[in-house]
Amino acid sequence: MRPDRLPDVVTDSQEETDSEADGGDGAGPEFPVDAFYDLLAERERPVLTATEVARALDCPHAVAEDALAALVDAGRVERQAVEADPVVWYPTDWKETQGRERVVVFPNRREIVVDQPSQFTRAQLSTFARLEDVNGDRGYRYVVREDDVWRAPQESFDDLQRSMRQALGGRYDALEEWAEGQWERARKFRLYTHEEGYVVLAAASADLLGNVAEHHLEDGVLRARIDDTEAWVAEDRTAEVKRTLYEAGYPVLDERTLERGDDLPVELRLQLRGYQNDWVKRFVSTGSGVLVGPPGSGKTVAAMGIMAAIEGETLILVPSRELATQWREELVANTSLAEAQVGEYHGGAKEVRPVTIATYQTAGMDRHRHIFEDRRWGLIIYDEVHHIPAPISRRSAQLQTKHRLGLSASPIREDDKEDEIYTLIGPPVGTDWEALFEAGYVAEPEVEVRFVPWASDLHENEYATANGHERRMAAATNPAKAAEIEAIRRDHVGEKTLIFVEYIDQGDRLADELGLPFVSGETPHARRRTLFEEFRTGPRDALIVSRVGDEGIDLPGAEVAIAASGLGGSRRQGAQRAGRTMRPVGKARMYVLATRGTKEEEFARQRTRHLAAKGVRVRERDSAAWSFENGEATAVEGADADGGDGAA
Repeated sequence: MRPDRLPDVVTDSQEETDSEADGGDGAGPEFPVDAFYDLLAERERPVLTATEVARALDCPHAVAEDALAALVDAGRVERQAVEADPVVWYPTDWKETQGRERVVVFPNRREIVVDQPSQFTRAQLSTFARLEDVNGDRGYRYVVREDDVWRAPQESFDDLQRSMRQALGGRYDALEEWAEGQWERARKFRLYTHEEGYVVLAAASADLLGNVAEHHLEDGVLRARIDDTEAWVAEDRTAEVKRTLYEAGYPVLDERTLERGDDLPVELRLQLRGYQNDWVKRFVSTGSGVLVGPPGSGKTVAAMGIMAAIEGETLILVPSRELATQWREELVANTSLAEAQVGEYHGGAKEVRPVTIATYQTAGMDRHRHIFEDRRWGLIIYDEVHHIPAPISRRSAQLQTKHRLGLSASPIREDDKEDEIYTLIGPPVGTDWEALFEAGYVAEPEVEVRFVPWASDLHENEYATANGHERRMAAATNPAKAAEIEAIRRDHVGEKTLIFVEYIDQGDRLADELGLPFVSGETPHARRRTLFEEFRTGPRDALIVSRVGDEGIDLPGAEVAIAASGLGGSRRQGAQRAGRTMRPVGKARMYVLATRGTKEEEFARQRTRHLAAKGVRVRERDSAAWSFENGEATAVEGADADGGDGAA
């Protein structure tokens, strides 16, 4: 067990009300605080339940509660209820004297509550559990679900088991047995290529093929039985097989030998970091997968390393023309590919080359699909792979290729369709964010949620009487935010700053108030490229950007990110925006502005929760109050009311 970890486990018997009769007259054995500490040390846990004390003292449950209550009255012990579970008891001076994280595990409910978790613990937990709640008083609450185990990035169950024990600080048989069952469940079906060239679905048993696969799949998907456990899959319906069985609770291993693409020798002129080399080796061994790592960790460079390892003609799919141009420049500068070997295919160019960079929208259109289908690709790269579940983007998952590679800092979607990313592209391959922070490859961002007061009673009243979109707009465009942005910029004089907005009107208004250019989807491409280049090269230190700045645009000088609205955006966008500041040197800061007393407060917490799960520390604080006269903002409170380091 790690020396800085004191785990707790609550079993079924502890979760239920103690069945012993109270009995007696309330008198019972003495329970001095030293005995309380001794019992903690014996159990190797930071908290105790009254049930455990009753068993240790061999007394009724009510008597143990009275003894514990006496310690509370004496100020030596504190108590706290955990959700619907029994009260837990812990020493009053625990936080001051121990200064360490505490882990409480509920194995039968597959829940984990962690107080003061380290980055290591949060990063480890994120590989097999989902962060459900963050509260400054109760800490972090995680839930382990079936699909969390199905898509865990570990290569074997032994590796997953090791990660669980490291994160939880001990062994929990009930939880591990359940996780092992889910791990095996995710390997009950596989797709492989028959020696005669067609695709076969193989089940672990005849019962699974008949009662699960044939029961859930539509007629015609399986063309014919080969034997009791294998069936011939109809051409071009493999994605349907994977998606349908996943929804039925059975992920499918894809071990097909796809058609070999045309050869294309590629040499990478950059030196890969250790973890990037590991990404390349793991991808080559599996043949498909999604590279998951924080912005700034070099996923594009690793993708070029994969291109060099595979040496096949490559199609790169991106969400925007700006990213297509950026990819082309990176490839020509950092590989042996000549300019004539790299083409772009989108609304502004129509070049099909050995390496072709196209937008999802163009590749998904019927009139263009045959152009990509006629090519024998050795590799398809899906940049910002979270786009794949969208109707027009998912068509590209049907394109024939030997290898599929997805790239994303945060492969999550607000419509909960992130599961389709892994079923259509491949399993996750990546490195914990925390590991890159610790190694110094990526600067960990400091994320701060600032709650901004209303500029005036008039603005607050307008919000109260508005509905729907108008209500969201009123909170987002609160004039006090412009003053707060100026205050933040005064604290970061000379630092490159990106200000993100959700609405065009909001961006236009801030551009006028702050005297800064606003880049949106309506900005002409030439103007957009000029502004981004000015930001990269030095003369411009601040930009206001809409969602065009969220995905992959390389602005390496960014040191400060300000999300002007805590309501709009998504968890993924929160990670991307914080990621604009994740660089190998210097400090990285992100501010999320939310109007106090509106739905932006809770939405800001929800959107930053994903960052907290990745090991990023998030704090909250109140902004200054602002007074507005003749269009001028004046702070009416001195220092900001600091909300402390409560995690958002």
